[in-house]
Amino acid sequence: MKFIAATAAMVLSGAAYAGEAVDYSAGDRTFEGYVAKAENPKGAVVLIHDWDGLTDYEKKRADMLAEQGYNAFAIDLYGKGVRPDSMEANRAETQKLYDDRETMRALMTAGLEAAAAQGLTAPVVAGYCFGGAAVLEMARAQPADVLGYATFHGGLDTPEGQDYSAAKAPIRIYHGGADTGPDMATFAGFIDQLEGAGTPYKAEIYAGAPHAFTVFGSDRYREEADQRSWSDFLAFLGETMPGV
Repeated sequence: MKFIAATAAMVLSGAAYAGEAVDYSAGDRTFEGYVAKAENPKGAVVLIHDWDGLTDYEKKRADMLAEQGYNAFAIDLYGKGVRPDSMEANRAETQKLYDDRETMRALMTAGLEAAAAQGLTAPVVAGYCFGGAAVLEMARAQPADVLGYATFHGGLDTPEGQDYSAAKAPIRIYHGGADTGPDMATFAGFIDQLEGAGTPYKAEIYAGAPHAFTVFGSDRYREEADQRSWSDFLAFLGETMPGV
């Protein structure tokens, strides 16, 4: 679960922007995303939510990106009105998608299409925790128009039968040195996979940062690691979309 500390978020972002909810469809289901647009956009970012669904946390990050000059669209992988409110419910929703990777990819594709309908094309895709694992699922499929991927304290396991042979867009990994799930052994194995596939990547490790170190107001929040990873991410966006 996420907890929002408004004062901490205000310090980091100023809260000058406010996006809006956007309904879109995938198959016969309705989903509710969130779009925040910059005045003079330099590029586009698609965000994938944590295991508790699209909450104020992702909306805040989208607003922060708009302040930095990037149009942002937070996609919804659970469905409109599906916002679990316990660890058990969170786990149940994510497990549905982990058990059905084809559906997970289809829902991410629908999110990319909804973002494109809002004018967000050729994005960088980023995610937090479960969203980070979903980002890597997308990277392994390598949609043609995605410019890069970023995962913040995300899951790093690769499902049996998958690899990074198709992952050609650059990946950025922002990982806490004190994260125990995934731990550093899993992290090292993941890096070995990227090296073996020749996937362009850069990994940043933040000393003392536990899992979920970016979550405002939680007991795991680490301000220095959060701000450094955010700065590193903005630098990645500048490198990936320098001429936009």
